[in-house]
Amino acid sequence: MSSIPEWSKFTLKISINKPLLEVYDAWTKPDKLAVWFLEKAEYKTSEGAERKSGENIKTGDLYQWKWNNWDVIEKGSVLAANGKDNLSFSFGKAGNVNIHLKEKDKKTEVTLIQVEIPSDDESKMKFHEGCSRGWTFWLVNLKAWLEYGILLNAKGLKQDEVNYLVNS
Repeated sequence: MSSIPEWSKFTLKISINKPLLEVYDAWTKPDKLAVWFLEKAEYKTSEGAERKSGENIKTGDLYQWKWNNWDVIEKGSVLAANGKDNLSFSFGKAGNVNIHLKEKDKKTEVTLIQVEIPSDDESKMKFHEGCSRGWTFWLVNLKAWLEYGILLNAKGLKQDEVNYLVNS
């Protein structure tokens, strides 16, 4: 019996040997998010005030992300942030991302669920497959950074250098 993939969503999990609030801060403080995931993370409150880099983001905040090694600025909004174990944000044309944290065996279990992914043929590859593979790497990078203080991504490379490394 074959199962038909659910193209409009996917779920990933990873266990990180750090306290829950430390993992939450890595997702919700712009200065920390810019270490393991982005080149730069800027947030503004719904009233337009800039969120300080060491301050946790809140529901309704608007973000502007500068990707590492790509000349792309992603804009979106924080759909939910409860200050302890849940975060949701819009993710461009790729849908929405929900992060759920749970203490388990003195570790933090991170569950990432990307939903509302368009299911046309192009989006299946670009967003379902592309994002699930991308998030797999970034979750491992988060774990490596929090547990061992190392980053697995190359920061500061120009786009042509990244293309050379990928295509070599």
